Amino acid sequence: MPPKILIVEDTESLALMYQSYLIPTGVNTRIAYTGEQAIAALEEFQPDLIILDVMLPDMNGLDILSSLNADNSPQVIVLTGHATKEMAIKAIKLGASDFLEKPIEADRFRITVNNGLKLKDLKQTVKTYKSTYENGQYFDLIGSSAEMQSVYQIIKSASASKATVFITGESGTGKELCARAVHLASPRANKPFVALNCAAIPKDLIESEIFGHLKGAFTGAIANREGAAGQADGGTLFLDELCEMDINLQSKLLRFIQTGCYQQVGSEKEVKVDVRFVCATNRDPLLEVKEGRFREDLYYRLHVIPVTLPPLNQRGKDVIEIADALFKKISKEEGRSYRGMSDAVKNMFLKYSWPGNVRQLENTIRNILVLHNEDYIETNMIPALPHSQNQSVETAASEPSHRVKTQFEDSTPISSEIISIDEKPAEFSQSDIEPLWLVEKRYIEQSIDACDNNIPKAAALLDVSPSTLYRKIKSWEEMQVS
Repeated sequence: MPPKILIVEDTESLALMYQSYLIPTGVNTRIAYTGEQAIAALEEFQPDLIILDVMLPDMNGLDILSSLNADNSPQVIVLTGHATKEMAIKAIKLGASDFLEKPIEADRFRITVNNGLKLKDLKQTVKTYKSTYENGQYFDLIGSSAEMQSVYQIIKSASASKATVFITGESGTGKELCARAVHLASPRANKPFVALNCAAIPKDLIESEIFGHLKGAFTGAIANREGAAGQADGGTLFLDELCEMDINLQSKLLRFIQTGCYQQVGSEKEVKVDVRFVCATNRDPLLEVKEGRFREDLYYRLHVIPVTLPPLNQRGKDVIEIADALFKKISKEEGRSYRGMSDAVKNMFLKYSWPGNVRQLENTIRNILVLHNEDYIETNMIPALPHSQNQSVETAASEPSHRVKTQFEDSTPISSEIISIDEKPAEFSQSDIEPLWLVEKRYIEQSIDACDNNIPKAAALLDVSPSTLYRKIKSWEEMQVS
């Protein structure tokens, strides 16, 4: 769209002349003859640049300039027929990009306006760069690791497209933050971002939550309600924990994605919206398809741009960057002061496996700040971390001999679990030794059997994410096939 320019000039002939000067440039212009009209136009018209006369019938133009929001304000070129050095200096200090004295030649006027628009674009570019890449941060995602830089690049490349982004990763890795980054990096950033957790909504209500309903459509529908699809029109609809959605509803979702049209519950009228879809799950979607819990055609419709968020224990020093940002954020929320972490604390954070990922790190940091008033974080302030890899040698030596601490070989290891194995035989020889992966496989299968084949429940008892178990089961099946 062409740049928008607001001309604030109380003399009608001059205002129309300035407007005519800009006709060859193709910009979109609007005129305000008073300060009150100018303030109203700022909200409604949202100009990129303002031509601002100082002497207005109802107020001083510099008062308007001083009221602008410096962070998101248009460029301002100040005009006056009574220029003084002091006035020019004041205008520049208040944020004006240039200062012109009447009368003004057409060429000079156009050049000044063009320079102002270029400066606006440059400031926006700098602002975007700072908000996305400064200090290893991409919008609300934090981390300078190669793994996260790869995620940032995918989001950046996909930002201008309407293609669906499918985010996978363990619980607590920041899938919703990633979805928000997709939205904020896109041209839809100023439109709604609507998040819907499919696992948190009862099966019989999720259709209404997505598509909305009419009054009387079902018991309890006491008024018309717009669903998430309607709320997200023009923006982004984020469907979290998508694999939890009832398979009977998945066909309606598929049609909605294909056509952009849906029907509210209790209505025969079709509604068409423009929505960009972002989906996320902590399960293996292909395994869900294989098990018949997720439609294959819906999977291939949604799985256009896959983004895999790595667990925190695979992101190296990102844990320190995230911890520092969380300490600063939570200290403000809790009214505490924060000055930094000791090197010993950083080492503890780096060595620990963080099975709960960023969510566990955030809870740990809040615990520290709530229970301690010190502004410098030391190791004695850190609460006991379950199954930590950074246990002392003395603690490890005190473990009963029949308990085996192990880290299973896997791309997503159960890295910090302490697996309790049956008492070893009185005589244990080399012939009794089994491959470690086989011990792990047998133990996990026994755990799943004990939970009546409820994998999420078994994962919770094993203190790992369900996606870790699904991946391991899949790898074992592939080994049998090969």
